[in-house]
Amino acid sequence: MAAAAVMVGAFAPAAAADPLPGGLGPCLGGDCPPIWPDPNNDPVIHHDSNINIFVGGDYLVRQAAAEAEGKIVTLGQFDMNKRAGVSQIYNVGVAGGGSRVPPPDGSDYLTVGGDLSVASEQRLLAEEGANHGVVRHAQDLSGTVIPDPVLDPDATDPYTALRDQLTAASHCYAYDDNEDHRRPANGTVQKDGDETYFTGDGTSALQVFAVDADLMTEAGGQEGIVFRAVPDGATVLVNVYGTTRNISTYMGSLPQSGLREHLMWNFPDATTIGLKGTGQFQGSVLIGQQSSLATVAISGTNGRFYSAGSLTHTSEGESGGQELHAYPFDGDLPDCGEEPSPSPTPTDSPSPTPTDSPTPTPTDSPTPTPTPTPSDSPGPSPSESTPAPQPTPTDSGRPGPPHHGGQLPDTGARGGEWVIGGIAAALLVAGSAATLIARRTRRRG
Repeated sequence: MAAAAVMVGAFAPAAAADPLPGGLGPCLGGDCPPIWPDPNNDPVIHHDSNINIFVGGDYLVRQAAAEAEGKIVTLGQFDMNKRAGVSQIYNVGVAGGGSRVPPPDGSDYLTVGGDLSVASEQRLLAEEGANHGVVRHAQDLSGTVIPDPVLDPDATDPYTALRDQLTAASHCYAYDDNEDHRRPANGTVQKDGDETYFTGDGTSALQVFAVDADLMTEAGGQEGIVFRAVPDGATVLVNVYGTTRNISTYMGSLPQSGLREHLMWNFPDATTIGLKGTGQFQGSVLIGQQSSLATVAISGTNGRFYSAGSLTHTSEGESGGQELHAYPFDGDLPDCGEEPSPSPTPTDSPSPTPTDSPTPTPTDSPTPTPTPTPSDSPGPSPSESTPAPQPTPTDSGRPGPPHHGGQLPDTGARGGEWVIGGIAAALLVAGSAATLIARRTRRRG
């Protein structure tokens, strides 16, 4: 992969940066954890009222996918039809393994704008022990949902504007003239064997990288990712260009704190996105195209997942237990204010109502997605009470298969190095505005 262009000079100060639109990103409420732990199965102590997963189209659960943590909103339908021979449960809101920071007890765990369908003999659970959430749906219900779901024709009304806002933001982050001029990168991306190195400029508060290829080995296998010369506390924006993009990684947990909550993977153009491997994908994901389909088959994701299109949560081959974990995004992204004005804007181009037929639309009796080629390291099928096993990082944070080259030597960059081992609306929440203003005031102070 060709190295990204390096921008001369530093980015503008933090005052020219913004959080995500609609109040998305940070943890909300008075019960957020002071420090976000790596995935675990400890008792639930803290809670997060913000949306962790937003899907503008349909949300499909296939094969042996296990659970999705945090508050979930899908403007389209939610359709669960897992394969036989694996756990017939899918957990939402509170997960057996993850950050263990679910939405507050009794609040909405899953909000569905279209039909809510659960295949025969399968169960959608929004509870664990003393933790119970609400599943709210706007249209027809079929199948078993526990606790009993709530029919609300206006369920997704507070969230419909987010779809267009995310589309506009994704484009703005990647193209700084609101047309086709790419936002300059001040970091380089270099592929070396079975690893890709993201090297920052060592000083800027916003580290921007441009990716123009799939992140996987030449043979299509898993690879590692290494970030270096990124200052402590900097926001990292990775713009992944192209209409079809795939990532296959054995990425593990981070050896340093901070990067996960400040890392954003932005797909402004892609209509087909594949994320697979045996790793734990670190950082938040933003997908801007409303006609897109993201197929997530990696063992775990650790960050917000916001897509203006559709999402299929699935597994590969004989693996199972795939999970979407709840972690905030606390970074400051490029200013997408009135100059230039985002396009489309929520007021000029209202988002489709849940009665539309987003792509893709499953049949009345969905057929499980054809089984892809087995992954390099299939995992076991999850039990109903035991969280899926997570890859165990090595000292350098690289779980999974052996790799070549190891960690690059110290380059003397300021701020040290961040290393990721291996490759793996308007929001209506009480107090959200005050929380965000306080957060941004602290950042810029």
